[in-house]
Amino acid sequence: MTPYTWLLLLLLAVAFFLQVDFIFYILYVFMGVLLWSRWQTPRAMRRLLAGRDYNRRAFLGETVAVKLTLYNNSRLSIPWVQLDESVPAELRIEEAVHQAITLHGRQTLQVTYHVRGLQRGYYQLGPLRLSSGDLFGLAAPYLGYLAADFLTIYPRIIALAQLGLPARLPFGTVASRQRLFADPARPMGVRDFRHGDSLRQMNWKVSAHSRRLMVKTFEPAISLETTLLLNLHNEDYERHNRAYTVEWAIVVAASLASHLVNQRQPVGLITNGADPLRTQAEQLNFDETSGRLLHRRHRARTEAESAVPWIPPPIPPRNGRSQLMKILEQLARIESDHSTSFAAWATAACVNLGWGATIMAITARGDEATCNTLHHLARAGFNPILLTVEPDYNFGAVRERARRLGFQAHKVSGPRDLDRWRQPI
Repeated sequence: MTPYTWLLLLLLAVAFFLQVDFIFYILYVFMGVLLWSRWQTPRAMRRLLAGRDYNRRAFLGETVAVKLTLYNNSRLSIPWVQLDESVPAELRIEEAVHQAITLHGRQTLQVTYHVRGLQRGYYQLGPLRLSSGDLFGLAAPYLGYLAADFLTIYPRIIALAQLGLPARLPFGTVASRQRLFADPARPMGVRDFRHGDSLRQMNWKVSAHSRRLMVKTFEPAISLETTLLLNLHNEDYERHNRAYTVEWAIVVAASLASHLVNQRQPVGLITNGADPLRTQAEQLNFDETSGRLLHRRHRARTEAESAVPWIPPPIPPRNGRSQLMKILEQLARIESDHSTSFAAWATAACVNLGWGATIMAITARGDEATCNTLHHLARAGFNPILLTVEPDYNFGAVRERARRLGFQAHKVSGPRDLDRWRQPI
């Protein structure tokens, strides 16, 4: 029994014993207020509608306005409602949402706060905890919740004027000496008519001027696709600086994807990292300090799970802004993992790619096993390019080894290596 019940029984006993009308009046008022509080507060909270509106995806460093909307769908006022919104510490740039408000009948009230993503990731906003009660505190507080929503922070993108790679690298549709087909959008000149030439290629004006049949010639081109092969196998990276190097590899992948899409070239992504959303289909697990989605490495995997690492499905090469957003969203969540080494994974991962496609392999270093793997891809008809992200003072030997094996190697171990690629402001 609550203390108010004991007080009510005590007043009732005193009223019957003393037979004083004033005490009966106090008893009636007290009972009315208590019954009203226990009926009105739950009813009002059940008719309280709450919503959260914001941009669910943002770029690194961008400020996002989160708007909480409360609507009292009742004619009766709610004396007080306390709001407690859970916001990750790494996103918060102002005071936490912790305040009490009053809502009149049919009133809508909005509370806005701002967050800023300073690190890529998949974050949780909320849940919003709502509590209310009567003015006298006679009824127990009634609790309500607004379920959590999620915010994706894209990785950092470095704007590039050029990639600093040789111009003959076939990014998408490029000029080539291999005459696989002639591109009508690339006129090159004219030549004499030969047996078998199509009449649609005739240049009648030049033919009339020269008084002999001439046909148009076009610059040959090859239509190829680029796939980013991002290696995030933990053991392939040095332990002492693994966290930074892995993040930098993701930045390089995001920058390349953005550059190629801006050049209207098809680009795809294949990675052997772990996507936390695939590992936690039943319940998401967020870090208590940062609020970032965590990969559940602490959970012991069964033999069946160990045989199939939590590798996200490949993103086939496409062009367009929607393709870039799809790649960036996966890069925002991806983490390094004890999945499969680059040498054991890369060849099988590229089996469904089109012949002649460019494969930009982003990995830690160009050791012998990595170079041999890319050599097999080159012999299979692909155009592999090695991009190493760890510092290597003996990279000249790696570049020479790659040249002998039929592909190119480039070191991109930090922002300074990209300074000559950076787009002027």
